[in-house]
Amino acid sequence: MTIDGGRHPVVAGVDGSACALQAVRWAAAEAARCHLPLRLVAAHTWPAGGLVGDPGLGIDPQAVLRDVVRGHLAAAEAAVAGVVPDLPVEKVETEGDPVAVLAGESERATLMVLGDRGLGGFTGLLIGSVAVALCTQAGCPVVVVRGTEVDPTAPRLEPVVVGVDGSPASEAAVAFAVEAAVLRGVPLVAVHAWRDMLVDPTMAPLVDWDAVESDEREVLAERLAGFRTSHPDLVTRKLVVRDRPARTLVDESRSAQLVVVGSRGRGGLRGLLLGSVSQQLLHHAHCPVAVVRGG
Repeated sequence: MTIDGGRHPVVAGVDGSACALQAVRWAAAEAARCHLPLRLVAAHTWPAGGLVGDPGLGIDPQAVLRDVVRGHLAAAEAAVAGVVPDLPVEKVETEGDPVAVLAGESERATLMVLGDRGLGGFTGLLIGSVAVALCTQAGCPVVVVRGTEVDPTAPRLEPVVVGVDGSPASEAAVAFAVEAAVLRGVPLVAVHAWRDMLVDPTMAPLVDWDAVESDEREVLAERLAGFRTSHPDLVTRKLVVRDRPARTLVDESRSAQLVVVGSRGRGGLRGLLLGSVSQQLLHHAHCPVAVVRGG
């Protein structure tokens, strides 16, 4: 069926892997939660050396590949029906580099959803490098589905966790996380991790770390003030820690249903959402990770 062009869909990448199907089910539940249609996209490329076939036997290798890809899409559509039977779904099979295809799709999407890894070879789509590349190029937020799969439509009490540092990407991440928590009716855990690694070791004993921590708590409170005004009923827990940001967020992901970070952030004492932190979460988080680009 054709999706109503007036509503930007949730887009899910498809490659036939178990991880991609898990991501499709998560995407279906999220699309239903947001009252949006779902667009399933499978991209494929031809091997550089061409495809091997026997014309004498009437075998068309390209047709065979297309049939395989369409089979992946059919399996994904069936997975959606098992989660949200009446969800509007569009299937797209296209030739092209997966990153380029999905980046183009992201310009007309509300959300892009991927598995954290997938199949290799000429039908490979969702290998880790593709997810990482899309998180830096996509025109919409990207969710990489990780962790043990649970029923995506069942009510859950776990919070949404967001990393905060005040950078443009962090501000966008907070806005996304607030809406996700409100939509799910769960608390928001705002994490502000700060480090003293850049302080000269000879000066460290002279630093008033209690005062620094107090300042960091004020930074976090300021970043959340506007959202607490617009969503007064949202339960928010502020977590300020003197630790590595990635380690803190990975630990928090153990008891969360979604972790939200910016694609990059600021360096220095308050550095939080650097690309390396986002990448570590994509590889080590215990729940789905949303990566949001800022202005």
